[in-house]
Amino acid sequence: MDPTRKRILVYVLAGAVVLSMLYGLTASPGNDSGLATGAGGDSIGIIYIEGAIAGGHSSSSLYGTTLGSDNILALIREAEKDPSIRALVLRINSPGGTVAAADDIAVQLQKFRRTGRTVLTSMSDVAASGAYWVAANTDKIWASQGTMTGSIGVIWEIARLEGLYKKLGIEFEVIKSGPYKDMGSPARGLQEEERKILQAMVDDTYDQFITTILGGRKISREDLLKIADGRVLTGRQAKQAGLVDELGNMYDAINDAAKMAGLTTFRIRELGRLSPLERLMNRLGEVSSALPGAGEVTGNRVLDMVWLLRQILMMPGESLVR
Repeated sequence: MDPTRKRILVYVLAGAVVLSMLYGLTASPGNDSGLATGAGGDSIGIIYIEGAIAGGHSSSSLYGTTLGSDNILALIREAEKDPSIRALVLRINSPGGTVAAADDIAVQLQKFRRTGRTVLTSMSDVAASGAYWVAANTDKIWASQGTMTGSIGVIWEIARLEGLYKKLGIEFEVIKSGPYKDMGSPARGLQEEERKILQAMVDDTYDQFITTILGGRKISREDLLKIADGRVLTGRQAKQAGLVDELGNMYDAINDAAKMAGLTTFRIRELGRLSPLERLMNRLGEVSSALPGAGEVTGNRVLDMVWLLRQILMMPGESLVR
């Protein structure tokens, strides 16, 4: 490498390490937020629910991001164990997801609320279907006028490919332990009894959805059933229908949460999100693992940054100080 370019690279890396060290010295342990309002130890926790909701851990692929309910449960439990978090705001931007995942999150929210603390929902672009299931288990729902919400209902789709298979000359030999073991197979159509079984499952899940909403919202069953037919509503329509309490943005919801918690000064903690400097330090940690003597990393943020700076200064080639 050209000596001048190498020297510039070393300066950049050293500067990044110094910034990270300064951040490590000034940031309080466990502070997940890049935002702050006022002073004192009381906080409003923010949990982001973004993407389709499913069981397990979050994952990403070429087809998009799936939000794992296990990740959200862990964040709610973290907030529950931290007495400095006086209220939670869920920032939801999700088209929904599986019933079990939505219900798991809803149950954990109920446990948090039983500690006497408030949970509010702030809806972003979309908070529909399973995402509304989650929102219905909070104390208050805020939405933007143009938010897409509702979609209260349950759907089960089965692709029928037997015609295609026949054209392609594909045949299936099925050996099963019971008459319903291959129920829903795309290789054949549904039998009438199978259709009744699946319809009963859909009806039961729908009843769970309705019961959940009635338990969390001040709306009559009669009024709810008028709009719980799978239709999507705007935020303004949802407010008129009783599915949403207030119209406004995330900071309106945060200030409302603080008011409901009796706070005049507070900090905002974005649970589960890293600040830009924390992300930089993670990247520097990856760089440090490739340097000689990587086994000397201690796990202490400041000490590791000092060690990394020393390793950079000792890099062979052009010296940092001339």
